[in-house]
Amino acid sequence: MKKRIPHFLTLLNILSGCIATVFAMQNQLEWAALFVFIGIFFDFFDGLAARLLHAQSELGVQLDSLADMITSGLVPGIVMFQLLALSQTGGWNVVSWQEFHFGDSALGLTSFLPFAGFLITLASAYRLARFNTDEDQLESFIGLPTPANALLVMSLPLILLYQGNDTINSLILNPWFLLAHIILSSFLLNSNIELFALKFKDWSFKQNALRYIFLILSLVLLLTLKFIAVPVIVALYVISSLITRWETRLIR
Repeated sequence: MKKRIPHFLTLLNILSGCIATVFAMQNQLEWAALFVFIGIFFDFFDGLAARLLHAQSELGVQLDSLADMITSGLVPGIVMFQLLALSQTGGWNVVSWQEFHFGDSALGLTSFLPFAGFLITLASAYRLARFNTDEDQLESFIGLPTPANALLVMSLPLILLYQGNDTINSLILNPWFLLAHIILSSFLLNSNIELFALKFKDWSFKQNALRYIFLILSLVLLLTLKFIAVPVIVALYVISSLITRWETRLIR
C-alpha cells in the first residue's frame, strides 16, 4: 500500500493542473497560479516519497510526466495565451473565441499572436519526451525542468496583479517581451545546459549543500522580493548550475 503513495501524490498534481486549466481559461490567473504551485508541490514530494519508500517504478515515471504535461506544460501555455491577448486588447478580461474574427476584428491581424503562447506547451512536451528517453538525467537535468519554467511563466500575472506599476506593467504586457520570453523558455527547456536536480536522497548537508544553500537563498529572495523573486531565482538556478559544472570540469 505504501508504494502507491507516490502515485497518489502524482494524481493530486494532475488534479491541481486540471483545476488550474479551468481558472486559466477563465482568465483568473492568480487562481491558476495557485493551483500550479500546489501541483508543483505534489510533484516535488511524489519523487521524494518514491525514493524514501523505495517505490520508484516505470509507471511512476510515466505518470509523473503526464502530470507535468498538464500542470507545467498546458497551463503555462494558456496563461501566456491570455497575456499575449491582454497585450493586444489592453484589458484584464477573458478573451472569448467570438473575438477572433481573423483579419477584421478589433484585434486585427495580430489576433493570431496569442496562439504563440502554446509554443511553451509544445516545447514542454518535447522536453518531457526527451527526459523519459534519456538515462543520463538521474543526478542532474539537461535543460530547464518544466516545473521551473512553469513557475517563471506563472509569476508574470502575479507580478502584474500584486507588484505592478506603470513601468513593470508596460514591460510585461509588451508583446515583444512576451515573445522573447516564449523563445527563451522554449530554448532553455530543450537546451543542453546541465542543471543540478533538487532531488534529496537523504537529509545530510554534506551531500546536499548546494541544494540547501539554493533553497535558503530562494526563500530569502521570496520573502524580500515576493513574486519578482521568481525570475531572479530561475536565473540564479541556471547561473549557479553553470558555475558548478564549470568548476567540476576544472577539477577533473
